[in-house]
Amino acid sequence: MADEATRTFGVWTLPNLISMLRLAGVPVFLWLVLGPEADGWALALLMVSGVTDFLDGWLARKLNQTSVLGQILDPVADRLYILAVVVGLALRDVIPWWMAVSLPLRDLLMWGLVPFLRTRGYSALPVHFLGKAATFNLLYAFPLLLLGDGDGVVATLARVFGWAFAFWGIGLYWWAGVLYAWQVRRLLSTTERRAAVQDA
Repeated sequence: MADEATRTFGVWTLPNLISMLRLAGVPVFLWLVLGPEADGWALALLMVSGVTDFLDGWLARKLNQTSVLGQILDPVADRLYILAVVVGLALRDVIPWWMAVSLPLRDLLMWGLVPFLRTRGYSALPVHFLGKAATFNLLYAFPLLLLGDGDGVVATLARVFGWAFAFWGIGLYWWAGVLYAWQVRRLLSTTERRAAVQDA
């Protein structure tokens, strides 16, 4: 029983510590991009974040250390990295501001659905494959765009592939958001009566 409680509600697990380190890297990334403009170190930090993004989930399953906190930290770290990157690159004029605004706007719309979910006893819905695919594309796009902020063949190729990943990522990000909103609408229409009984 104690082991089950640890797996479900543990805080100081190895996967959670990795996720916390990922979160601590967000302000460091912004400082590297906007302060000394140390793009090489910023890229290295993004690469480490991408590896640890896979690693914390893999370790959670391998070590049987899944937890409620871990299920929150992982997507929060992803969103904060995406937000930090788009803000940093927009302030550096690497990407246009419409791109920097479109991604947080989608997240705001998703957060606006949470109160509706809570009226049906849910705090969130399972992450859809499209959302994971969108995050994958975006986490590849922005390092490439940062690498493309320069001259030469490597920078040109990085820009081309970076913009390809970016457009696919933004499209999938919003498509996943629309699908999520549709799922919330469907949930509201099919569980209203049951929720009313629980409230009573």
